[in-house]
Amino acid sequence: MTEALPAKLVCRNVWKLFGARAAETLAALGAEADPARLQAAGLVPAVRDVSLSVAEGQIFVIMGLSGSGKSTLVRLMSRLVEPTAGEILFNGRNLLAASGKEMVEIRRHKMGMVFQHFALLPHLSVLDNVAFPLEVQGLARAEREARARKMIALVGLAGREGAMPRQLSGGQQQRVGIARSLAVEPELWFLDEPFSALDPLIRREMQDEFIRLQSVLRKTIVFITHDFDEAIRLADRIAIMKDGAVVQEGTPEEIVLAPATDYVREFTRSVPKAKVVRVTRVMRPAASGAPGASVAARATVADAAPLFLDGVESVAVTDAGGVVVGQLLRDDVVRLMLGG
Repeated sequence: MTEALPAKLVCRNVWKLFGARAAETLAALGAEADPARLQAAGLVPAVRDVSLSVAEGQIFVIMGLSGSGKSTLVRLMSRLVEPTAGEILFNGRNLLAASGKEMVEIRRHKMGMVFQHFALLPHLSVLDNVAFPLEVQGLARAEREARARKMIALVGLAGREGAMPRQLSGGQQQRVGIARSLAVEPELWFLDEPFSALDPLIRREMQDEFIRLQSVLRKTIVFITHDFDEAIRLADRIAIMKDGAVVQEGTPEEIVLAPATDYVREFTRSVPKAKVVRVTRVMRPAASGAPGASVAARATVADAAPLFLDGVESVAVTDAGGVVVGQLLRDDVVRLMLGG
């Protein structure tokens, strides 16, 4: 059995209530702090009793409809918004015990953030935009520009260092935002609907780029989205929120194949199972002999399906190091795609 990865970020019974005397009211209500009672007390329950754990190197997607509390939760995780109650542990340390000055240093050096609106500084070049957080850290010009150039190349914009934001497409601007957040070499990376403002084709390209970056960097990522297709494409684990609470958490497969509530079932109703089931779930023991075509273990059955055109009967499944870990058979793919 694979050893569980250590937790990078843990939330324990986290609440955020907006309104006067929120903490006192929550303590008084205790187990009876349901939305109706909180609202009757004049409070707005933005996040309700959320507990979750994000493992090191994991892409953890938080999703829900507008107003579900997902963006508030990610701001609580970095203490851009102060929780009403609960604990938030980063590398085992309770961030709520950190001073304001300590939190500024943690966010500057250990956390990266990308939001829906690119927020590039219009008067600065691509290079200076990416280097800006390093300048805030106090790094020497030569060092920060060298690191910025490395990040710009990583996101595929080498040669555009001197361009101004207005000279870039929307997808290129978002790449600059991603490079800027990576320049501080964060341990924990927050992305709040980073691609939702992009056109569908560019959005797909940015998702591909994001997957490529993660295969290289192996960051611990909290990714916010309202798009279930995006969630199942990117996530190692997903938490679905409704009315401030997490109604189900699990792998994309668990959520699609075994929805816990009618709300989750409705969310996942139109998702073809082949788009979410990983090839590792249906693969068989590896065949002897040299493999022909291959597919990554992270791929879904839908990703692998085109490889079976032209009469191909089996495809090797490989891990991140290229080692064959199993084989995917044509009959199993057809059975899943047609029968669920």
